[in-house]
Amino acid sequence: MAAFAGLKIYNTRTRKLEVFRPLTGNRVFMFVCGPTVYDYSHVGHARVFVFFDTVAKWLRKLGYSVFYIVNITDVDDKIVNRAADEGTHPLELARRFESAFLEDMASLNVTAPNLYARASDYLKEIFEQIKGLISKGYAYVTPTGVYFDITKFGDYGKLSRRKPEELRVHRIEPDSNKRNPGDFALWRVRPRTEFGWESPWGYGRPGWHIEDTAITIRHFGPQYDIHGGAVELIFPHHEAEVAQAEAYTGVKPFVNYWVHVGLLTVDGVKMSKSLGNYVTVRDALSRYSANALRIFILQNHYRKPVDFSWELLDSAAKAASKVEVAHQRLMQLERVDEGVGDELAASAERVWEGFAEAMNNDFNTPVALSHLYDLASSINDFTNKHLKISAKAFDRVRKVFEGMAEVMGLTFQAPGAGDVEEFIKLLVDVRSELRARKVWDLADMIRERLKELGVELQDSGKETRWVIRR
Repeated sequence: MAAFAGLKIYNTRTRKLEVFRPLTGNRVFMFVCGPTVYDYSHVGHARVFVFFDTVAKWLRKLGYSVFYIVNITDVDDKIVNRAADEGTHPLELARRFESAFLEDMASLNVTAPNLYARASDYLKEIFEQIKGLISKGYAYVTPTGVYFDITKFGDYGKLSRRKPEELRVHRIEPDSNKRNPGDFALWRVRPRTEFGWESPWGYGRPGWHIEDTAITIRHFGPQYDIHGGAVELIFPHHEAEVAQAEAYTGVKPFVNYWVHVGLLTVDGVKMSKSLGNYVTVRDALSRYSANALRIFILQNHYRKPVDFSWELLDSAAKAASKVEVAHQRLMQLERVDEGVGDELAASAERVWEGFAEAMNNDFNTPVALSHLYDLASSINDFTNKHLKISAKAFDRVRKVFEGMAEVMGLTFQAPGAGDVEEFIKLLVDVRSELRARKVWDLADMIRERLKELGVELQDSGKETRWVIRR
């Protein structure tokens, strides 16, 4: 199923849908802006990381070798301030919420990143880049820190499509020591009573933007393939990254493809910790499965804003159940040598073509999911009529179905796995014996009680198949 074939990506840098061509053969370097670890992650964060996890999974399915980095911002005023409120060290607080973030990602089956890179581990690279920017005339030193002079970089504003005059009046990090209101900090001098490090420009902490270029230039070099993040990061964060990197290395463009995810809103307002209108990943997963949450995220195109509601999650949970039940019913089919199921297998391969076409069209996950649902329906229709399938047809259908689910990050529990499934199997066996002895009232009672618990029995002659309907 793997092939290098016509992947197109909408590039924020050019505002165009472009054919994807990696810089180096089949090697893809991808970086996504990660969390600032001072609190638990919410569903808005999950939208970004689930989507790019899916992107990386699809790139690998196409046969690309992907080196995917997510940064961890463990140096930030929000971390310092919350740590002070709690009476703990900022890095201790950061490590605690970093661990919580990684647990949330594992719970969501976000498995694609190769490296979670902590900003605090890259001070050497940060110092080197700041020194280089000063020596080249792009940055200047003040009593309060080191700033990047946006007037020295002619391309500043091109990523965000902002005019120079708008940028120069845009006040970022107000400081009377700055040459221009829009200049941004590379290093900020801080009182020694606060958390920080020694530097050539005084005790303090790095600016937000320099952390990411320190990480990517260290691992990827002066240029790489894909940079992802939320749409609200285009300005000033990603604009500043471009300015820093291209001024420092002299290589353009810094990133070939910029990919941005639309906002997750609540009643039309961005989901945000500062506004208090957020639902944590943990809260969502306490009510719905990871499959349901991933489908909720991926059933909308990544560039479009999505308004959060529990009703939409209910709908996603039903879709997840349909897929899970189809997989379970497929796995319960008896494999035989005869040629039953060839039509289903041929249908599956046609479905894969549609799925691949959707994913290659700017990662159109809503359409891709519709093909997964189509195959789930075909499997359910087939298993309503058949208890057996040829081994060859089974392998073809399973490969496609699990291949699509793998890209979407959906997971399945093997039939019969776990104590609950073993107990259900035992009850089904007891009921089968009761049916054989024509003890219909007890057999019917077991069937109805299992149905109340979400377990559906399907009788075909003397055989009984069961599925859990979540």
